[in-house]
Amino acid sequence: MLFDPPLQPARLVRRYKRFLADMVLADGSEIVAHCPNPGSMMGLATPGSPCWLSAKTGKGRKLDFGWELVGLDGGVLVGINTGQANKIVAEGLAAGTISDLPTDGHWRPEVAFGSGTRFDFAHAATGGALTYLEVKSVTLSRQHGVAEFPDARTDRGLKHLRELSAAVTQGHRAILLFLVQRTDCSNLSIAADIDPAYAAGLTTAMAAGIEVIGHVCEVTPAGISLAKPITLTL
Repeated sequence: MLFDPPLQPARLVRRYKRFLADMVLADGSEIVAHCPNPGSMMGLATPGSPCWLSAKTGKGRKLDFGWELVGLDGGVLVGINTGQANKIVAEGLAAGTISDLPTDGHWRPEVAFGSGTRFDFAHAATGGALTYLEVKSVTLSRQHGVAEFPDARTDRGLKHLRELSAAVTQGHRAILLFLVQRTDCSNLSIAADIDPAYAAGLTTAMAAGIEVIGHVCEVTPAGISLAKPITLTL
């Protein structure tokens, strides 16, 4: 997934009200950018951090810029826009780079299931069985080399686990994909101290038969792409 037009460098002043961030552009001008991340963004919103912003276009926009990347110590880049996760995975599905998943291109996005749930992707196989795929964007890392999910309590994520389990009960295949949008992690675990209900729900869902996989991303100011699988310690 390439950023088009190219991102603009900036410095973070502060993030507030969850979806807003004050930034200083390279020319010194101060702007307010949209922060497309509903989580806590733990460790990613330090004032003074280098950031990269996308220019917003189209009618009805309230802000001219959207926050896409943040730079951490050691040159680590993190994609903070959770809305980009499905685009990245869609490209991986089309290219057949996610192991053990169908590669015939017949994936459909935003597929309804159950009581008001929409899974991110679904694939119809011969005979009517479906493969449901739900994607979770991961940005948190509190220990070197270890990514964690979630970074805040997620009732929506817990609902998805229950619906994925229900899909398995109905004879379908159900997969949860953790997409790590940062360049410094080789393992992924569940942040049970942050959301013990989600941790317990994942254990129950795995026992019910859902599959869990994870991939890290290659993140640069030019774009974000799916990279190698990540080791899961669940």
